[in-house]
Order: sequence, then C-alpha cells, then structure tokens
Amino acid sequence: MKKKWVSLLLSAMMVFTLSACSLGGKASTPAPEQPATETTTGDTGELKPEEGASLLVWESKEARPFVEAINKEFTEKYGVPVKFEEVSGGDTANKLTTDGPAGIGADVLMFPHDNLGKAVTAGLVAPNDYFEEEARKNNSELSVNASSFDGILYGYPRSIETYLMFYNKKLLPDGAPKTMEEVIELSKTMNDPAKKQYTFMWEMGNFYFDFFWIASTGGYIFGQNDTDTADIGLNNEGAVSGLKFQQDFVKQVLPMKTSDVTFDIKKGLFTNGQLAMSVDGPWVIGDLKKSGMDFGAAPIPSIQGKPSKSFSGVKAWYVNSYTKYPNAAKLYAQFASSKEAQLKEFEMIGSVPANIDAAADQKVTSDPITTAILEQFKNSYLMPAIPEMSSVWSPMAAAFSDVLNKGKDPKQALDGSVKQITDAINQ
Repeated sequence: MKKKWVSLLLSAMMVFTLSACSLGGKASTPAPEQPATETTTGDTGELKPEEGASLLVWESKEARPFVEAINKEFTEKYGVPVKFEEVSGGDTANKLTTDGPAGIGADVLMFPHDNLGKAVTAGLVAPNDYFEEEARKNNSELSVNASSFDGILYGYPRSIETYLMFYNKKLLPDGAPKTMEEVIELSKTMNDPAKKQYTFMWEMGNFYFDFFWIASTGGYIFGQNDTDTADIGLNNEGAVSGLKFQQDFVKQVLPMKTSDVTFDIKKGLFTNGQLAMSVDGPWVIGDLKKSGMDFGAAPIPSIQGKPSKSFSGVKAWYVNSYTKYPNAAKLYAQFASSKEAQLKEFEMIGSVPANIDAAADQKVTSDPITTAILEQFKNSYLMPAIPEMSSVWSPMAAAFSDVLNKGKDPKQALDGSVKQITDAINQ
C-alpha cells in the first residue's frame, strides 16, 4: 500500500512538469545591475555565515509556527539570529521591490513561483548557486522548474500546493458533495444567514480563489502554456459561462459581499461549526487540527459537469540579492528547505513536500488530507511565472467584484478587465 501511495504522490507531482518547463521564458526587460552576492567559503570549501550576521525572514502568518521553529534550530546550529516578519506570500515580491534596494528588505523570503519572473527581471533575487546541484537532485522536477527562470535556478523549493475543499464531518456525515449542483441543493436547507450559518464559502474577493470558477469551464490566462501574452483567455466563451454560473451560485448559496468573506472570517465560521464547506489551501491544516474540529478534505465540487480546476503553485525560499549576508542567507534557505524541514512543515501546517524523499515518507503518503490535495492537484492549473502575470490580478479581482457585488454582466466585466490587462502589458 505504501508503494502505491508513493507512486501516486510522485506521479502527481510530475503532472505539470511540461508546463513548468515553459516558465523559463526570456525576461521582457534587461535586469538592473545587482549588488554583489558572491558566495565565499572557508579553506575547506564549506559555506560559512559571515561574522556578525543576522537575518530577517518574510513569510505569511499561516507559516509562523513552522518558521519560528526553524529559526530557532538554525540559530542553534549556526549562531545566526533570525527575525521573523509577517508578510503575506502574495505581497513579498512587491514589498521587496522597494525594500530590497533600500536595504531594509528580508534577507530570505518566500513567495509563490508566479512572482519569480517579475523578481528576476527587477534583479531582486540571487541565484541558488552553491546548493544548486543538491536542490535539483533532492526535489521534484516540477518544483525545480517552477523555481527557475530563463534556465537559472533561483529558488530553494519547499512545497507544492493547490487549494481544495475542507468540510465539517459533523455537518456532512455522509461525506462531501461532488458537484456544485449538490451544493446548491444542500444550501436550501443548510443556509441560515440570520444565524451566520452557511453551506459553502471561498475568498470570493481574491482572484486566486475565484479563478477555478472560470478555468473549470474553459478559461485560461495566456496561450501557449502561458507564454503568449497576446492570447488572453480570461474572457472567452468558457470563462464567461463559468462566471455566469458563479453569479447565480452566489445569489443562491452565499448572499454576501466579496469584501465580507476574508480569510479570518471564513476560517472562524468553519472552525466554529457555522460553515459546512470551506475552500482553502494546505496552510490552514495546522489551525484546523488545533481547533479540534472533525474535518475532512476533498476535491472542489465539479462545475457544469467539469472538474474544478484550481490554481496550483510551488513555494520556495529566495535570497534577496541585496542582502548584506549572502552566505548566511543561502545557508538559511537551504536549511529551511531540507528534507527534515519539509517534513516538519508538513507535520506543523500540512504543506505537501517538494523534496522527493520527504514526499515518499510514510507520514505523508498515509495522510488522507494529503491524498485529497493530490487528487485536486491533478486537475489544477500551474500559475504563470512570467512578469506579465502581475498585470492580471487587480483587473480580474475588479471584474469578479463588479459581477458579484453590483450584478454587472459577466461578459462586459471580463472584456473590460482583459482590455486593462492588454493595455498594461503593452505599455
């Protein structure tokens, strides 16, 4: 049985390898001159931290327990103090754009792979040079490709991820529904907004989570494996159909404004037994376990008979090219992405390891939540890593907001957003 799950895990991690290879497109503009981050070693060739080094690490609040534990272990081993600063994973690359050159940015930071092209083009991250061979050998091909740009490995892969559906077993003793049509039927008896009792919820003000509604029915970001920015599929027939379905779904199942469904509000409702199903990522697993609730996980219900296609990504550590302590920073990134660290992260917050041996560990392969993540991962959409992806987020979030909050026509809203994206890319 163990061999069966090892095979499932490793094969699922390779599903998007070909797509990930396309992430190595040329940067659209020359990268600015970077400060020197040359690795220096001692007489034995071993990497040593600089004298008096100290580090600042940026990560999201969901990862705080893991990062603080790793920081303590790293300091004990290398004598380098590490400070943790809470920055959302989607904001770290943007924050580094200003804070890096100013000399106040994190020495090591985490961001999803879709930010890599922008970060490399701006000269913000240093290549993974000293530990490159080790990283390529120990981690899945998918995670290495996704952490590379223009053929150069920059990241120290940590985990693969996609969001999926968590459900309250007490409220759904017969298991989770497999279709959105079933969810709609359940909501007719389960929903009670006056008592803040809801059937199904996702962060509908966040395009990262909204994307599955239009991707499942045929929408896409860019053509040619997300390398052709002249071909935008966010307002095609499939995307419009999916958004129309979502608009109707919200009226029946989730009568709330997009701004009212935040991460914290949704998690609170779910752990308090007021929400039956919650779409979220592996980063919430630690908190769900701590809450003591009896929960399960399953793929997101299908939409119009088609499997729900969630965004997927690879998280990795990156070293700030402006760091004053490149040796210490590289040592930390390697230490915090080792097999042992990835297993610790899995145990503490539920992240699925990128490390091949960690992914094959019995602790991982025997876990039913991980199995559900892998099942959803099979039907996921690897986020584009080219810099132009940064032009997509805000216009698309605005389109969903206009449709769900103001009742705007989906086709009109998507056409307007695609025009904004096209204009931004062509500037």
